[in-house]
Amino acid sequence: MKTLVVLIGPTAVGKTELSIQLAKLLCCDIISADSRQIYKDITIGTAKPTREELAQVRHHFIDILNLEDYYSAAQYEIDVLRLLEEQFKIGDYALMVGGSMMYTDAVCKGIDDIPTINDDTREMMRHRLETEGLDALTRELKLLDPEYFELVDRKNHKRVVHALEVCYQTGHTYTSFRKNSVKERPFRIVKIGLCRDRDNLFQRINSRVDVMMREGFMEEARSLFPKRELNSLNTVGYKELFKVIGGEWEQQMAVERIKKNTRVYAKKQMTWYAHDEDIHWLAADKMPKEVMIEEIEKII
Repeated sequence: MKTLVVLIGPTAVGKTELSIQLAKLLCCDIISADSRQIYKDITIGTAKPTREELAQVRHHFIDILNLEDYYSAAQYEIDVLRLLEEQFKIGDYALMVGGSMMYTDAVCKGIDDIPTINDDTREMMRHRLETEGLDALTRELKLLDPEYFELVDRKNHKRVVHALEVCYQTGHTYTSFRKNSVKERPFRIVKIGLCRDRDNLFQRINSRVDVMMREGFMEEARSLFPKRELNSLNTVGYKELFKVIGGEWEQQMAVERIKKNTRVYAKKQMTWYAHDEDIHWLAADKMPKEVMIEEIEKII
C-alpha cells in the first residue's frame, strides 16, 4: 500500500539531517511541513535546509510564497494531497517533514470545511485588529461564539481574528463548522517522532540561535524591517530582532528572549504531540542516526 511517512518533533531536535538519509532510503522527495519555510526571504531565521542539503534531495513547499502572500493549513492540505497523487505514481513512499502541527494534522487528519474568507472581510478584521486591539476582539468573540472562546488561545491573534471572520462572513459561529472528524486517506500514514532529553534539546536550541546570529540573522531581519507588520514575519526570532532595530531592546536581550521563546514553542509542540497515540517515538540523543534509520525501517 502507498505510504506517507511523517517525520515530526520539536524544533532543533534534528529532523532535517535525518530526513535526507530517510528520503534516500525510501527513494522519494521531501515534503516540508513548516509554515514559515514556505516563504521566500526568511532563510536564517527559519533554519531552512542548507543549499547542500537541498541539493541532495528534492524538497517541496520551501521558498514558494512571497512574504505578502496569504496561505493556510487548509490550502496546504489541498496542495499536499494533489502532490501526493503525483508522488505515489512514481513510488510507494512519500516523506513529509516538519514541526508545524497544524500543517501535519491537515494532511493526516484533514481540516474542517470552514469557508474561505473573502478579501473584504479579511481586510476589515485586519483593520479592526490594528485599531481596536486583540483584547477588544477577544471580548467580541466571547459574545459571538462563547463555546470557541473557551477553547481558543486568546493570545493568538490569528485564531481569534479568523473565528470572527467566519462569524461575520457566514452569520454562524466558528464552532458550528468545527467537526473535528478525521478524514479517510487513500494511503497509509506512519508517524515517526524524534525526541530528546529536555536539557539536551534546550541546549541545542540555544546553540542554534547563536549560530543563526553568527550567520547574519540580524542583517536578514534588518532587510525585512520595513515589512515587519506582515503576518508571515510575526514569528519567534524576527519579532525580537525588530525590537532591536526599532531601538526598544538591546541585542543581547533579544537573543536571550529568542532562545526562551523558542524553548517555549518546543514545549508547546511536545504537548501537542503527546495527545497523538499514533506516533512512534525515537530518542535522537540516545541512538546514532544509522540505528534510527534501522528502527524506522522496522516500523514502516
